Amino acid sequence: MSNTNIKKVRTSDLELKDRLVSINRVTKVTKGGRTFSFSAIVVVGNENGVVGYGLGKASEVTSAIAKGVEDAKKNLVKIPVINGTIPHKQEMRFGGSLVMIRPAAPGTGIIAGGAMRAVLESVGIKNVLAKSKGSSNAHNLVKATVAALCELRDARSVAQVRGISMNKVFNG
Repeated sequence: MSNTNIKKVRTSDLELKDRLVSINRVTKVTKGGRTFSFSAIVVVGNENGVVGYGLGKASEVTSAIAKGVEDAKKNLVKIPVINGTIPHKQEMRFGGSLVMIRPAAPGTGIIAGGAMRAVLESVGIKNVLAKSKGSSNAHNLVKATVAALCELRDARSVAQVRGISMNKVFNG
């Protein structure tokens, strides 16, 4: 996420809904036996253009999820959503995962798999075509999807960066 147009969002006055993407049982072998703990990836969003993800680790599932939600609330970003879809197509790679998202016509729905679907629903996108290639690791898919969404720019921000009017953006 090296783009400068990432807008951090404050958690105050936002109604955030959390979605559990995946939960992993991790084993540590000690001389006394095996010690089990859990790691949870959680995505939070207000379904109106704000999303964040977090990782929580604890010895109990509920504690891991709670820590993940707290971590996700610290990493909220604003995403441009136009008429329930994204402004333009975008690709992003994170680790071994490649994510491709495209805008879709009204009524299409969210065509995406597990981890990507949770992120796109949390943002509030209603119509989108999405594809993931490479690794299906939930950590990398969530990070790649959020990074791809952060790279999106709407017409107003393009006009502002170029220093021209909105009409010139569309008409050349």
